[in-house]
Amino acid sequence: MYIDSHAHLDVPQYDADRAEVIGRARSAGVEMFLEICGSDIAKGSLETGMRLVDEYPFIYGAVGVHPHEASLYDDALEKKLIGLSRHEKVIGLGEIGLDYYYDHSPRDVQRDVFRRQLALGIECRLPVIIHTRDAEKDTIAILREAWAEAGGKEIGGIIHCFTGTQTLADAAIEMGFKISFSGVLTFKNAQELRDVARTIAMDKLLVETDCPYLAPLPYRGKRNEPAFVKETAAKLAEIKGVSVEEMALMTSNNFKRLFGIY
Repeated sequence: MYIDSHAHLDVPQYDADRAEVIGRARSAGVEMFLEICGSDIAKGSLETGMRLVDEYPFIYGAVGVHPHEASLYDDALEKKLIGLSRHEKVIGLGEIGLDYYYDHSPRDVQRDVFRRQLALGIECRLPVIIHTRDAEKDTIAILREAWAEAGGKEIGGIIHCFTGTQTLADAAIEMGFKISFSGVLTFKNAQELRDVARTIAMDKLLVETDCPYLAPLPYRGKRNEPAFVKETAAKLAEIKGVSVEEMALMTSNNFKRLFGIY
């Protein structure tokens, strides 16, 4: 059984066949999903994502403001996140972080909002789901600030859709993070990423789709969906020299331990 640790099932790409997509994933052995609510707050993604969390017993939620929309963050939105965080099936704060590739929000605003949401996650005792793209140095620095403010205790969370360097992986693991790999791990030009994956201890690994984006081989270029998470798990198993069954079990158990699901 697999767990898709990062999915965006609320997006319009699934409006025509969302129930069928979820059904295919269940048939493929996906026992649980983490729905990332809030990837497009201006279009109501928080509410849409939470409806899925309420509808399906095996879908859990994370709430937060993506760095693309950091400019929308204010006290009222923070209050809303705090309210949603009390939902019994909201288990994470995210995805939050920095994105210097698109720069949809000014970088100073992204950094400020990242710090505020990290503090919120620690206050609410929710693991944080981190997005970082072309911002590795600042991501590590801000995480270390939060780590120091927490007294050196593990922050806890996920570096999602990991495509970074060994430096980022080592720093994140030191601060208590799991490393989650997406379909990018299967891409032919991702050998450096596979080399980093090989160094990461089994108890630190997770798998995800980040659907509807980044479909793994052999589906690259198509709409991604949670059923495809098994392709990433298979590639990770190959890299680590274990069976697919062992990788599925290990990554699922890692997820459940992180989020306290028993």
